[in-house]
Amino acid sequence: MKLEEEKYDHFDLSISLKFNGPQPNAYGVEPARSTACEYGDLVGDTRRGGSCNFEQVTLIPHCNGTHTECVGHITDERISVRDCLSDVIVRAMLVSVAPVPADTCRESYVVEYGDNDLVITRRELEAKIKGADALTVRTLPNDETKLSRVYKDDVPPYFTNDAMRFIVESNVKHLLVDLPSIDRLYDKGKLSNHRIFWQVEPDKFEVNETTRINSTITELIYVPNEVEDGEYLLNLQIAPFDSDAAPSRPIIFKMKNG
Repeated sequence: MKLEEEKYDHFDLSISLKFNGPQPNAYGVEPARSTACEYGDLVGDTRRGGSCNFEQVTLIPHCNGTHTECVGHITDERISVRDCLSDVIVRAMLVSVAPVPADTCRESYVVEYGDNDLVITRRELEAKIKGADALTVRTLPNDETKLSRVYKDDVPPYFTNDAMRFIVESNVKHLLVDLPSIDRLYDKGKLSNHRIFWQVEPDKFEVNETTRINSTITELIYVPNEVEDGEYLLNLQIAPFDSDAAPSRPIIFKMKNG
């Protein structure tokens, strides 16, 4: 398999973060913003007489846009996503999934399902996942409101615990989703799917011998409708933050035989 040399088809799955403009948001936190730096007579805004533009950026990576996180998200030990993400290019599978009403499925989750909850099930994934190091999940229906959607009052779709176990059993190393979380947005702080994915024991905050230290989760991506399901190569780019999460830019490349 190789990159398409003729067209070099690639797709950026990150959501452009528009500072001080429309942007996705989880939990209704403060939006990401940028302000011109000011030091004495120095101002970082050419519109205000400055010689160049330089701004201070404020954001919450987990809530303000496309981001990639590592197991340090749920451990007492401060583990950096920059240290965990060692892959440069990996095989990736893109699948489209229509979440189903939770009360119609027979799969489990650590807290009780809400009346209007929608979930991604193991049964749905079993019919779609083939061998790949990375799995990209596009939820249906899919439209551009995801580029600036605020996830606060209504619980968005999430994975059942059974679905997450299947993802781990399938040896998926990197999981990418167009949701604010792979867990229920309000789950009493259990983060059960995160723990299943990284192999951290329930209600524990320590890694162990089975922890998948080099696996990552990328949330709040957007996959345009014109991008077809199938196999790709993934280049998962992250900002060099020494943190459990960092803004990221996942790029997938079309593959062909040969």
